[in-house]
Amino acid sequence: MTRYPHARSPRPPDVNYDESRVPAYTLPDPLIAADGSPVRSADDWFQRRRPELLTLFEREVYGRAPAPAESQIDVLPVNRDDHALSGLATRLELDVHVRPRASTRPPLILRLLLWLPNHAKTPVPAFLGLNFFGNQTVHPDPAIRLAQGWVLNSSELGITHYAANEASRGLRARRWPVEMLIARGYALTTLYGGDIDPDYHDGFENGAHGLFPSATQGERPGDAWGSLAAWSWGLSRALDALTTLERIDPHRVGVFGHSRFGKAALWAGALDPRFAWVVCNNSGHGGAALSRRRFGELTRHLNQRFPHWFAKNFSAYDDREASLPIDQHQLLALIAPRPLYVASAADDLWADPRGELLSCLEASPVYELLGFHGLRLAPGDLPLNQSLGDSIGYHCRPGAHDLLAADFWHYLNFADRHGGKP
Repeated sequence: MTRYPHARSPRPPDVNYDESRVPAYTLPDPLIAADGSPVRSADDWFQRRRPELLTLFEREVYGRAPAPAESQIDVLPVNRDDHALSGLATRLELDVHVRPRASTRPPLILRLLLWLPNHAKTPVPAFLGLNFFGNQTVHPDPAIRLAQGWVLNSSELGITHYAANEASRGLRARRWPVEMLIARGYALTTLYGGDIDPDYHDGFENGAHGLFPSATQGERPGDAWGSLAAWSWGLSRALDALTTLERIDPHRVGVFGHSRFGKAALWAGALDPRFAWVVCNNSGHGGAALSRRRFGELTRHLNQRFPHWFAKNFSAYDDREASLPIDQHQLLALIAPRPLYVASAADDLWADPRGELLSCLEASPVYELLGFHGLRLAPGDLPLNQSLGDSIGYHCRPGAHDLLAADFWHYLNFADRHGGKP
C-alpha cells in the first residue's frame, strides 16, 4: 500500500545560526588527488581527479544512477499554441516516454512544458528547471495540462488531496518570469519533479526508480540512487528531448533549480557536460553550502527529514561531516570550466549563505587551473544585490528562501556574458 505524507516535519530546534559556533575545519583540496599528488594540468584534472571526485559523490552522497546509454526516449508533441503570451511565444507541451533500452515495461512519462520566443530567427538558448507542484502552477494559461498523479500537499496552492486542481493554476508564476526570458531571447522549459520521482519515501518503488527494478530488488546497496540523483537523471532525459527540437540550440541549454531542485541541478550539471551553464538558487546543505561548517541545516537533518533524497551511505556522516572524503566546493568544481552561478538569500540562514559563498571561493582554483576566472573577493562586507565573479557568479539578495524575478535578472545577464545571448 502506498503511503503519502500528510505534513512536512518541522525544522529541528538544534540548529546553529551563530558564526562563533562554527567548528574549525579543513577542507579537502580539489586539486590533490587520492594518492596525495597535486593536480597541475587540465589533462590531469579531466583524466584523473575529476573521475575520482565523481565516484566519491556517487558512492557517499547521491548514489549511482543508471548510465545514459541504459535509457531510450520517444518525444510526443501533445499541445501547441503558436500565439502564446499575446503572440510573443510558442508554447509546447511534450510527453517524453523514457524506458530502459530493449524493455517492454510501461514507460515513465515526463511532461515537458516550454515557451519559445517567436521573434527568433535562429535556434535559441534555453533554461531548463524542475517545478514543485505541476506545470499548471508556472503560468495561469488555462490550456496547460494539470499535473497527473501525486502532487506535494500544499494549502497555499489549494491542493489537499494530492491531486492538482484548477485553483493551482499560475500560483507559482512569480517564480517563473516567462515573459522576461522570452523578451531576452531565451526559451524556458520546465517539468514537474514528481513526474520523475515523487518527493516522499515510497521505498524507491515509483517513478524513475521503478523503471529500473533490478537496481532496487533485495537489499538496497549503500550507493543506490536516491531522489536527488533521480531528479538529476530526469533533467538529462529532458535535455535529450530538447536536443530533438530544431528551435532549441542544443549547445546552449542551461540547467537551474531552487532549493532541493537546486541541489539536483548541481548534480545534473556535474554529471552531464552537455549542460552549457548551471544555476542553483538557495540550494543549501547537500547543494552549494559547505557541509563541514555545521551551520544551519546539517547532514543529520537532511537524512532524518528526507531519507529518500540521498544514498544510504550518506547517513554514515550524520554529525560526522568532518569525516566526509569530499565537500560541496568539490561538487561545484566538477562543473568547471562551464559557467556556474550560485545565489543566496541573506535571511535564509537554514541554507547557510556564507557557506555557499565560501564554497564558490574554494572551487575557484579548479576554474583557474583550466584557464578561467572563478570568484575572488577582497576582505570586507559582502554587498547585497550585486552579481560577483566571472565563470563562477554569485549574488546574495535580501530576504528569505525563495526564487524571485530579480534572481532571474542576474541569471540572464550571466548567461548573456557566457555565450547564451541570442
